[in-house]
Amino acid sequence: MQAQDKQTNRIGLIGLGLVGTALAEVLLEKGFQLTGFDIDAERRQLLQERGGKVAASVGELVASVDCLMLSLPDSSVVDRVMTGEDGVLQSETLPACCIDTTTGDPEETVRIERLCAERNMFFLDATISGSSKQIARRQGVFMVGGDEKAFKMCRPVLDVLSDEVFYLGPSGSGSRAKLAGNLILGLNRAALAEGLVFAEELGLDLESFPELTKQTPAYSAVMDTKGAKMIRADFTCESRIRQHRKDVALILKYAEKAHRQLPLSAVHLDLLDKAIAAGDADLDNAAIIRELKRRHTAPPAAPARDNNRKKA
Repeated sequence: MQAQDKQTNRIGLIGLGLVGTALAEVLLEKGFQLTGFDIDAERRQLLQERGGKVAASVGELVASVDCLMLSLPDSSVVDRVMTGEDGVLQSETLPACCIDTTTGDPEETVRIERLCAERNMFFLDATISGSSKQIARRQGVFMVGGDEKAFKMCRPVLDVLSDEVFYLGPSGSGSRAKLAGNLILGLNRAALAEGLVFAEELGLDLESFPELTKQTPAYSAVMDTKGAKMIRADFTCESRIRQHRKDVALILKYAEKAHRQLPLSAVHLDLLDKAIAAGDADLDNAAIIRELKRRHTAPPAAPARDNNRKKA
């Protein structure tokens, strides 16, 4: 599919990390005019080398595009980019819509959407399920919240980025769906890692065991995306541990607000915290297996010797 809709042909992308770079690759390949911005000069240079344009500031970028996209670490950064002193909403002229792919706080998403509406700019929370590698292959799943008219306006862009695009309802819906989905995904990763550690302790062949397990009801797609990485200790980053830790903290925040206990997610948060403390924050999420391998139980204590026992 080639870019044809003049309303959305000029795309501005703020945030050129793992996901942002993956999105940029697809947009450039499909013929969109892409201008990017990131505070990291190396990331800006990389975009330029791949054929994209680079803006010197957020304001410069916003003034030259029809549609804005965000791919940022968390809601606090989104807020700074959108409402800060030199942020998007300080610009005199705004694009018609903003597509935010950040996995963020749903309440913050709704707040930003309302601020954008005051400036007559649509704001969609279009979260993505999938690693940066999957997104670059158009295998990410988009979960979109916001005004339905805005969704239809931005559909030409979203359809280029993936064949799996779902409109879920009002602002914040995409963010909520991403958190619920990430709860399941993260626990599946942790369960796979624990299962592999256990299988290794049992003396099973780790090269063949996952293939066997895929044929059983224990199968999950995580086995395809993270199994080999865990077994071969290939933690080349496609999605970072520290980013998922942020997601799990948000999950538990909203569970607490709903007076709901999530015991498995509480254990998961502890695993991630310990992994980060051990220096694994910027490794791929597959590296959760490293933390599970670091956990050992103390050897059983020897039976106490009874020195008072009389000899026969």
